Amino acid sequence: MTRPPKEKMIGFIPKTNYFKPRGVYLSELQEITLSLAQVESLRLVHIQGLDQTLAAKRMGVHQSTLQRILTKAEEKMSQAIVFGYALKIGNA
Repeated sequence: MTRPPKEKMIGFIPKTNYFKPRGVYLSELQEITLSLAQVESLRLVHIQGLDQTLAAKRMGVHQSTLQRILTKAEEKMSQAIVFGYALKIGNA
């Protein structure tokens, strides 16, 4: 039996929840979803400039968990930019 996921503290809800390449119909795009935890990890580390240890404390998770969340978020963002996917922000 797997362990239930630990709730993460989210201190920011983005005003926009969808990004897509300009000039391409949404029906033609593949979509990638970023969870709110992934957006929060990006915000804390890349926007606020916190180190992973402090960012993890703010989110209420271990540093290794934050690192996995952040790595997955960066991978998804990179795929959206490189391959032209739509990016949805919400529950993943």
